[in-house]
Amino acid sequence: MDFALTEDHAEVRDLAAQILGDLAQVERVVDVERNHGGFDARLWETLASSGLIGIAVPEDKGGAGLGVGGLVALLEQQGRHVAPVPLWSVVAGAALPLAEFGSAAQVERWLGPVVEGTLIVTGAFDAAPGQVARLTGLRVDGGLRVTGELPQVPAAPVAAAVVVPVALEDGGLRVAVVPVDRRGVTVVPVAATSNESAGAVAFEDVVLTEDDLLPADGARVVAWTRRRLRIALAAVALGVCEEDLRITAAYTSERVQFGRPLSTNQAVAVRATDAYLDTEAIRLTTQKAAWLLDNGDEEAAESASLVAKWWASVGGLRVVHAGQHLHGGIGADIDYPVHRYFLWGRQVAFSLGSGDAVAAELGDALPTAPRIGAPA
Repeated sequence: MDFALTEDHAEVRDLAAQILGDLAQVERVVDVERNHGGFDARLWETLASSGLIGIAVPEDKGGAGLGVGGLVALLEQQGRHVAPVPLWSVVAGAALPLAEFGSAAQVERWLGPVVEGTLIVTGAFDAAPGQVARLTGLRVDGGLRVTGELPQVPAAPVAAAVVVPVALEDGGLRVAVVPVDRRGVTVVPVAATSNESAGAVAFEDVVLTEDDLLPADGARVVAWTRRRLRIALAAVALGVCEEDLRITAAYTSERVQFGRPLSTNQAVAVRATDAYLDTEAIRLTTQKAAWLLDNGDEEAAESASLVAKWWASVGGLRVVHAGQHLHGGIGADIDYPVHRYFLWGRQVAFSLGSGDAVAAELGDALPTAPRIGAPA
């Protein structure tokens, strides 16, 4: 396995860093959170015009075709800048499953505008532990009648549609692309931990036709999509932890107490070292999972994506807590920049399953997971 960035992926990283560095500075992020509902429309348009929203979408579907590795390079930079745009949920939760499983009509209606940045379609694949869907559906003539509620969907207040799994009464599973203006669908903005745009989406006897359903086995679509969502979240966590650690290292090196920098105290140095090791574990496991997917090994990527998400949830929380603690009293100031990384770290940690929930999924996957190490 070679986890080194390709030349194309390095260019994605550099372009994303340049755009986000210019348009996602702290003052702009605060303004978007307070006055624009947690969604930066100007930044979204810029990312689309630069081709970054379609970075992982296959070339024959209008994207750049740089795979999950390209998406990781992009999302790592988003995490470093805590930029309020719904990249992970739109790309991994909607664009990629549409590109892989959507009909020609669905690709034309939804995927093209998403890549162009003129429409937002977001994924809603979060579910209670042990489940794969929050919505239930009854088969009716020509489609489904769907009921249920999604407590928090990224970017729902600004989305045109939601890609969401539906559990059927006969035990089946389908994945649907549901316009939010469909009769019976209600979107109510909710406060997300990260201050990004999010909404609760209620379905009351919503009628879906076959045109709304992805023409593929629902269980396969859900498993395929959740692998990519886990890796996407882990990539965001990687960027969050990297920048949180950088800010903390700078602060503890400059802050002088009792005649010497805080960083020279052994307890501070050890805590920061532990945070660095957690960050590198997130990096390694995320890169491995992305590499497996880009090389077509879906089976091995199942457990690898769970491992990456576990590190993002458990190790990521340790990193952002360390950042808060090592800042001392200023770490409790919610207007100080490092606090925003703490909030994003927590948002990622509990999206698509907490550390314990992911560990339970990993335990279920272990009997069929590829062996680690050389054969006995």
